[in-house]
Amino acid sequence: MAYKRIVANFTPEEISAILAQNQGLYNGFLAASLIWEFFILQKVPQIEPSSIVIFFLICVAIAGIFGSITLKRSTAFLIQSLPAILALFLLWYPNL
Repeated sequence: MAYKRIVANFTPEEISAILAQNQGLYNGFLAASLIWEFFILQKVPQIEPSSIVIFFLICVAIAGIFGSITLKRSTAFLIQSLPAILALFLLWYPNL
């Protein structure tokens, strides 16, 4: 039902462009995680695992913000970015 409401606001060309942008963003984050795993983490073993978690939580937050901007819907932000931002907040302020 929500899909039909979102699709009704865009032409097929706009939907294709939006999906391509979002897929490109996610593929970029996937490539960054693979580069991190195969090249950086092996050469710099003293990096704390929590820094990796923070990096990818920030990636999730950015992807959700980008999705909500491109789709012109706040649901992408609420479903994807808000939990990541909350997790980042709890990592940075664990004693609250």
